[in-house]
Amino acid sequence: MKKQLDSGQKKHLRGLAHSLKPVVAIGNAGMHENLIREIDLTLKHHELIKIKVNASDHDARDKLIENVCESTGASLAQRIGHIAVIYRQSKDKKIIFPK
Repeated sequence: MKKQLDSGQKKHLRGLAHSLKPVVAIGNAGMHENLIREIDLTLKHHELIKIKVNASDHDARDKLIENVCESTGASLAQRIGHIAVIYRQSKDKKIIFPK
């Protein structure tokens, strides 16, 4: 189930993501099952990841990011240009939000 993030949680995640490098790139071929599996597995291990979306226009990028979040149950923490930061809490709860 996709978790809704409040503004404080998004701010905290953006700070944590600042030093991260994109671990997945979505090319012109778009999304496919193996890509979703890779993102899902990466989220299980890291909770917070950056993905690079190489789509031709703004609307196509937004649609791809939305599809990734829906397919993996992740929440969008930030999107700047071609880079999206997505979060999904794991069973281990590695990221603890401040109160």
